Parts: sequence; C-alpha cells; structure tokens
Amino acid sequence: MPDFNPSIILYTADSLNEQGEAVLAQFPQAETLELKQHNRLPELGMNHFKVKSDVLVLGKLKSQAIKWSGRSADYIAPSLANGCFGACTYCYVDRHKNVNPITLFTNIDENLTSVDKHVQLLAWPKPANQTDPTYWTYDIGCNSDISIDYDLTEGMQQVFAFYRDHTRAKATFATKFVNPALLNFDPKRKIRIRFSLMPSHVSKLVDVRTDSIEKRIAAINDFYDAGYEVHVNFSPVIVYSGPDGDRKAWRNDYRELFRQLDAALRPEVRAQLKCEVIFLTHNQWQHQANLAINPKAEELLWVPELQESKVSQFGGWNIRYQHQLKRKMIDVFEQLVKEEIPWCEIRYIF
Repeated sequence: MPDFNPSIILYTADSLNEQGEAVLAQFPQAETLELKQHNRLPELGMNHFKVKSDVLVLGKLKSQAIKWSGRSADYIAPSLANGCFGACTYCYVDRHKNVNPITLFTNIDENLTSVDKHVQLLAWPKPANQTDPTYWTYDIGCNSDISIDYDLTEGMQQVFAFYRDHTRAKATFATKFVNPALLNFDPKRKIRIRFSLMPSHVSKLVDVRTDSIEKRIAAINDFYDAGYEVHVNFSPVIVYSGPDGDRKAWRNDYRELFRQLDAALRPEVRAQLKCEVIFLTHNQWQHQANLAINPKAEELLWVPELQESKVSQFGGWNIRYQHQLKRKMIDVFEQLVKEEIPWCEIRYIF
C-alpha cells in the first residue's frame, strides 16, 4: 500500500465544500492551485509516473448518470474519483488523458442522493441475478481504486456507511491494493471487495506500482473476517507463450495461481468467494504510450497474430483476442477453474 503524499493539489472553486477543505487540511505542505475545470490540467512538467505520485486534483462531478452494467454490478454509480496511484499498462482510464493523477470528486452527498433516488425506483424485492441474490449492486470504483481513495477523504467512510445501512443497495469495487484501514470498518457483508489477480510474474510487469499478488491473496481471509464479502477478479487475462515458445505457459501459470488461492483460503471464505473473468482488451493509443514508458509490457499486450481490431462505443480503436481463439481460451480457463478451484463459481466470463 503506497504512502500517497501529494506535493501539488489542483482544485476547482466548486470543489471546496466541507469535504474539499478537509482534504486540503490533510496535506498542509502541498502547493495549491485553482483550476477552471478538473479535467483541464496545466502543463506540469512531470512524467506519467511522477504525476500519479505527486499530484492530487479536487473537482465536482457534474454528471450524476447511473449506467446499467449487469456484470460486476447491476449498475455503475456516479464516480467518486478518477485516476489511480497505480500505472497498470492496460488501464482504460489512462487511455483518455495525457496525464491522469487521482481526481477526487467532493460532492459525495450528491452522489449518494442520486443512488438512493435511483434504487428506490427499482423493483423490490429485487429479482435475483448473478450480481447478487438480494440487493441492487452498484460499482463504486470503475474509474479509480477505492482502496487508495479511502485514505484521502473521510467521505469514503460516509460512502461505505451509506451502502452498509441501505435496505436495498449494496456496493462493490475491484482493487489491486491492500489497505489495512478498511479493516477497521464493519460493512456487514454489504460491501463486496474484488481483489484483482493474475500470475505474479505477469503482474509485476503490467500492474505497475500496485501491491503484489501474494499480498492480495493473503488479505482475502482478513477482509472476510472484517465483514466484507470478498470475490476475486481475474482481469485482464493475458494469453502468452513462455520464453521457450511454450504456448501453454499462460494456462500453466493460472493453474499455479489457482493452487495458491486454494491453499490460502479457509473453507468458510472459499464458500462465499466467486469470481469474474475478463480477457484482455488493449488500445492503440495505450500501446503507443507504453512503447515509451513500459515497452516490455507491450510484448505481452500487443500480439497482433492473436488479436483483432474493434472500434469501441467511444470511438477508440481497441484490439482483443480473435473471437474464435477467444472461445477456445475461455473453454481452457473454465476447465482450469473446474479442475483446481471447483468451489469458485464464475459469475461471468468474456
């Protein structure tokens, strides 16, 4: 877990409510600069990684749109933050900005009011589905890592308490960090934390500046004991050959990962743990950026002989595994899960 201590805080005037002022007070040594828009940053003279380490942005989220998901959650809640301390080479959030420091949105009350109004209009009791049998689930961390954001504002505890105490809504978020501070909050199984996992040696290359896979696995029992519902997120699944050309290298590494998971978890934790599986989608812009900042990772991510082009709904040129090959890859992955961790239900896979 990194010690994020920004030296520069950029803020918009409308972000300086009680929450925003509290964040400024938390980092009194930081230089401050007012912005007109939180997503229009001045030239900072810092590289990709330095910006993520040294800069924090405070803004007000204008759009309170709540989008249907049906995968990780029923709905995607309005963002609490954007950007991350981590610098994962496949991150879709980083694709849309030249630099992408953590941006905290301080209008948390408005966010939670939007969710409450939304969920009250939904059918109740909720029809059971793969996202949850009882509650309407909202992903609260699609554009950031809540484990990092939790230390930056007490507003995150307000968010956790909202979902814990709500009679119809439940929160979920994926993370690549282990924040011990979250263990001091009892969510009463109303918050689902999804630890992202992949083979350790691959994570060291592509999950830049995040906690190790070993640390994430070791934390699962602790988070269950603290009252969280704990799932895992095998994402992205990257298909690769070994140094000797062995095309089964990726599947052998996942088999080992599954065995590590099986050995680490207590029976009662395994009984409630489910997973989601997402195969890699990469992006041309991200590819070009990575060639400058992490070219070794691109040897795994950009493999044209296995991939095909796809224009995203936002107009970006993405690449993904060829659909016929991907169907075979999915079959292989499902079989590995069945053989090594049959207790782990796959909620969805694509």
